[in-house]
Amino acid sequence: MAKNAQVIVAGAGPVGLLTALALAKQDVSVLVLEAEPALTLDLRAGTYHPPSLELMAPYGITDEMHKTAIKVPRWQIRDRREGVIVEWDVTEIGDLTPYPYRLHLEQHRLTPIILSKLMEYPNARVCFSHKVTDISQTADRVTVTAATPGGAEIFEADWLVGADGGRSTVRKCTDVGFDGFTWDERFLVASTTYDYAPHGYALNAYLADPEEWAALFKMPDDGPPGIWRVIFPVPPEEEDAVTLSEEMVERRMQSFLPRKERYQIKYKSLYKVHQRVAKDFRAGRVLLAGDAAHLNNPMGAFGLNGGIHDSFNLTEKLGKVCRGDADESLLDLYVRQRRTVNLEYVQEHSIKNLRRLNEKSEEGRKRNFDELRRQAGSRESRREFLLVSSMIASVRRANAIT
Repeated sequence: MAKNAQVIVAGAGPVGLLTALALAKQDVSVLVLEAEPALTLDLRAGTYHPPSLELMAPYGITDEMHKTAIKVPRWQIRDRREGVIVEWDVTEIGDLTPYPYRLHLEQHRLTPIILSKLMEYPNARVCFSHKVTDISQTADRVTVTAATPGGAEIFEADWLVGADGGRSTVRKCTDVGFDGFTWDERFLVASTTYDYAPHGYALNAYLADPEEWAALFKMPDDGPPGIWRVIFPVPPEEEDAVTLSEEMVERRMQSFLPRKERYQIKYKSLYKVHQRVAKDFRAGRVLLAGDAAHLNNPMGAFGLNGGIHDSFNLTEKLGKVCRGDADESLLDLYVRQRRTVNLEYVQEHSIKNLRRLNEKSEEGRKRNFDELRRQAGSRESRREFLLVSSMIASVRRANAIT
């Protein structure tokens, strides 16, 4: 394939690779530039909602995921004192989706699947160790400068998609603002081989507590029996070295579920959490998707899923533009649809989910739990809740925007 392409995609994460794959399938030539020397080992995202599975299914990705992923048809919202507040059963909306469950698979196990599908297309190319450093554009072309092992290289394309993460170079080079805030508390993720299921925990559970909330996800890891990933809040004043020390990780794990033996910790990581949305998802011939366009806390698993929805929404439109079947103004509809639902759904509900877990006042806690129990009290309200939490409602809302 020639050095230039119709579309350059910055970033070889799931969103970038899916964008390239969907375009390549439409006979659009595509070049992916990735700063890292290989696919990255990301230990954060790993929950996929029904619409994401539906969107990836035509490419054979969803079937491939199911070979090692864990199905999670039921998930819980719990309280440290009261136990289970509500257990949601996603199969209740089985008439609306062929995938009535959450699917757990680490992000670093998804990207190789997408890459293998992408490499089947002769009109697609992926260049690792190619870090985008600068961008310029004219009325009909985008020029991208990348730092490579052989020095700076220049690439040209009709369009550039920035899917290069929360610190997106593409977004910064186009001077697009990134409005929002960063949470004071950071998140500690500790992964253990200990099995929480015999203690009544669903494979995905959120534990409310005014002092130290937690969230729990079972992941496939290297295969059976899998691994349990536990997320804790970390106060801003606590030093990183203290947080990641064996003693402090063990203290938090014992606080979550006390046991005589020490926990075997396979992975641990600490990261900051943001709630931000780009001021625009398009700047001329440059488009933003995924974390480059929006960031949110992981309570509800809206981040990566929202990025997947961005990708398929964008490529359906960008493919038409590249083939000459539509005017480029169609891309403004992508912006209206995806930016709106990020503000209305992803930001609003992820913030609500986290605040529900760390609510301090007894009055607020009671109000939260009463609302959850009310929502679980009838089939109609349960389905309404599940439509939002599964992101079916957000996809419907985006599609309704014209």
